[in-house]
Amino acid sequence: MARSRSSQTRPRSAARGRQANPLPLRWPVPKGCGQVYVDKVHERDKATPETAHLFGSAEPRISTPPLRELTPETSLGFEVIDFAYEVLGVVLLPWQRAALIRMLELNEDGTLRFRTAVVLVARQNGKSTLAQVLTIWLLFVWGWPLVLGTAQDLDVAESLWEEVVDLVESNEELNALKDGVTKVNGKKSLNLTTGAKYKVKAANRRAGRGLSGNLVLLDELREHQTWDAWGAITKTTMARAEALILALSNAGDVTSRVLRYLRLMAHRALGDPDGIAALEDGAGPSEDDLEELLDTDEIDLDEFDDEDATDLELDDLEQDEETLCILEWSAPPGCDKRDRTGWSWANPSRGYTISTKTIAAACNTDPEWVFRTEVLCQWNDGATSGPFAPGAWDATKTPVVIDENGRRRLARPDVDKIVGPVVAGLAQQTGRSKTYIALAGFRPDGLPQVEVVTVSHGSDWASGWLTHKDRRGRIRAVGGQTSGVPEGTVLKKLKADPKFRMPVVEMNGSDLLDAYADADDGIREKRVWHTPWASLDLAAGTAEWKTLAGGARVIDVKESPTDPTALRAWIAAYWLLMHQPVKAPPPPPPARVIDLSGDDSDRGDDVDFTSVHF
Repeated sequence: MARSRSSQTRPRSAARGRQANPLPLRWPVPKGCGQVYVDKVHERDKATPETAHLFGSAEPRISTPPLRELTPETSLGFEVIDFAYEVLGVVLLPWQRAALIRMLELNEDGTLRFRTAVVLVARQNGKSTLAQVLTIWLLFVWGWPLVLGTAQDLDVAESLWEEVVDLVESNEELNALKDGVTKVNGKKSLNLTTGAKYKVKAANRRAGRGLSGNLVLLDELREHQTWDAWGAITKTTMARAEALILALSNAGDVTSRVLRYLRLMAHRALGDPDGIAALEDGAGPSEDDLEELLDTDEIDLDEFDDEDATDLELDDLEQDEETLCILEWSAPPGCDKRDRTGWSWANPSRGYTISTKTIAAACNTDPEWVFRTEVLCQWNDGATSGPFAPGAWDATKTPVVIDENGRRRLARPDVDKIVGPVVAGLAQQTGRSKTYIALAGFRPDGLPQVEVVTVSHGSDWASGWLTHKDRRGRIRAVGGQTSGVPEGTVLKKLKADPKFRMPVVEMNGSDLLDAYADADDGIREKRVWHTPWASLDLAAGTAEWKTLAGGARVIDVKESPTDPTALRAWIAAYWLLMHQPVKAPPPPPPARVIDLSGDDSDRGDDVDFTSVHF
């Protein structure tokens, strides 16, 4: 039920340079805006010092500091809190109020300081309520014309949308400003009399095409394993002078590419409080991600306006540190899972909507990393998962260092470099969208090293790349699986091509089983090295085994949570190296520093392969 209010129309602050509110809202600006935050709080907020340890932390453990004191004059959060209480009848929890006040900080000219806010908090703590209240306020009070909600699972985005619609329809005054609700699957929209809308879209490369939004809600950002959705969705805010991308999630893992990147950027800007900069890869978007995003072959141009799609540049996908806000409620690194102080850091709703008994029960019954991720909001770096023994993949990665320019370089350039001839392994993604090539050879110390070196769309480029003059005489053979996989056609065509004179070795049957067994043994026993490559490391940390009759194992492409193609190319190259006669390597060349600043990009077209890596 709507509360009793004055018939006063609520204007916007002229000092902030915005137009008067076009909606005939009848609730006044409370005197001493934000007083509800101080006085009209839930009784349980008033915990005594003796009981305070039973409640969750209102303030985030990791957060972007404000530029000045946060007051009703320097943050819109106070107005949203009052609106929630006075209009919606919602008493926000202390942590929700703190989040709104921090993320809606104003610059001195009255504009929003942040364009991207990342809120990390354990599950079931009330992220949805935070998003609902902010969405309704921005639509009905602040007058933003488009709110776009999205999640990797469309049902999640639609569930949040339905709850907003229910709140609006249950409020007499808000409902009077509703122009209608579109409930058609895939096109759901809450429409206001002003023309403002709240739409929902699936988180994919089509999300938001042709739209220009102000508030973008990205729920469960941890599930974004590619840059497709981020690039499409965030592009919708570029034309808006004022916009906010609100990303909500609990902790991610090695597959959470977008969230890892944003979190790493924010932590670095804060001086790396948890020491993750030396451990996290956090690879940002690459030219390859941009090319895939701009590939409109499968886009219905009648439905999506893509006239300006080709204007998107790599810089547009990258995050500006100055406009990025992180609010992270999480247990600190190294925290014992039974430490109740850690419980309160990660669960700010503890003592309000989440009981200590519930957390204790999960601690006792959940597998450790399930509990740490879901309840303590701690990150699993993938060392306890993937096809290889825990920690073995990282232990066989060539070490790198960060130079004075922030670029990654080989720590041992005189050792971690392939010398002499190499062999190539080739693998192609399901759907034949991309083809990967890995090269294998021996280092000066005689140990094998395998490196993914290039990837590109399709496969027509592979023949020319393998026989290019820069690599002529260096690559002795190419191999890979030819039965039951997409690259089989590519390899068979190469073998049948009279102009392609390089030997093509097929890896099938018992050879295929040997290849996977050799890779597993080589990594576990630390007998083979590899250089950093984002998609390869991701696959090595997440791929699933498939056990065949007789006990042999191969990589399960269908059940692996991320694309394992780079790893399959790596395994093919390693097998070919160890099963084909290769001449002894020549003496090592003089030591030189190798610049690996671009090795996280899944492209190799612009690299001089006569001097880099091998």
